[in-house]
Amino acid sequence: MKKLSLLLIGFLLVPALFLTSCDKGDDLADPTNPTTPAFTLMKDYMIANNLDLPTIIVNLDGAKFVAGAPAEADLQAFLDKYYIVDIRNSTDFATSHIEGAHNVPMSDLLDEAPNANGAPILIVCYTGQTACYSAALLRIAGFSNAQALKWGMSGWNPATAGAWNGAIGDPAEGHANWTFSSAPANLVFSDPTLTSFSTDGAEILADRIDEVLAAGFKGVAGTTVLESPSNYFVNNYFSDTDYTGFGHISNAYRVKEELMLAGDGYQGLDSDSDAVITYCYTGQTSAVITAWLNVLGYEAYSLKFGMNGLYNSNPAWVSNQWSESVSKNLPLVN
Repeated sequence: MKKLSLLLIGFLLVPALFLTSCDKGDDLADPTNPTTPAFTLMKDYMIANNLDLPTIIVNLDGAKFVAGAPAEADLQAFLDKYYIVDIRNSTDFATSHIEGAHNVPMSDLLDEAPNANGAPILIVCYTGQTACYSAALLRIAGFSNAQALKWGMSGWNPATAGAWNGAIGDPAEGHANWTFSSAPANLVFSDPTLTSFSTDGAEILADRIDEVLAAGFKGVAGTTVLESPSNYFVNNYFSDTDYTGFGHISNAYRVKEELMLAGDGYQGLDSDSDAVITYCYTGQTSAVITAWLNVLGYEAYSLKFGMNGLYNSNPAWVSNQWSESVSKNLPLVN
């Protein structure tokens, strides 16, 4: 009977111990401070290692996340400077691409990046939006000199400009959900919740980058948001002057200057929203912000083509307005 009792106790204890160990997967804490959430561990690591949003947008050397196509006279210097990675599909790459470019799927960028051997990495896509998203993830992963080609292949040559030429429009003009009112007061929301088995901020961050990169670019059509803005948490990434000067999607917040980990300005975005939408002028800056937010744990999306897709003919433009004249006539190879 004693043997039977011991066996029964053993069978009862094993699953109990197993379940106890599994519980540690939820916001695992620093062993020296069991109340530290995984998000906080990652946040502290990112701040300490210059991975806050301002240094993703402009690195410590002063290089912005995006680089424009060169003048024809500067082409060779441009090609010599960059390790160019084209993330478009293989068929389009084979048809035409920039001389010396390497065709690599977005999901393989972290494997490809070390092949640059320290040279600045230039990511190329169709419009610059997916490339900006990718460049941001590379910067967060430690490749701080990664950049995206502004306007993508659309800005390189008229023959590859179809993606932008077909995307501009004016669906916001006269729309009931487009307004010129002042921005609503920003609110304060809780931190995103992350689940990790690690207690190391660097490891948690690396896992998040892998997950976001594997998921691919996360964008949403401007018309979708314009028709039902109340379905989303919308963040307008304009200056205060442009917010009212251009107009904006109804009830869009304006979380810009304070949007960073330091100072907790990121808490102006709703971590519980099913879709945090950021929009800018071209969809390129918002792609960078969206990549960064997804790493933090937000369910974030970039509004594709930005203001150019919502209200391209708006008279308030000063810069970053797409037209066919933006595209340069630089050489393509196949």
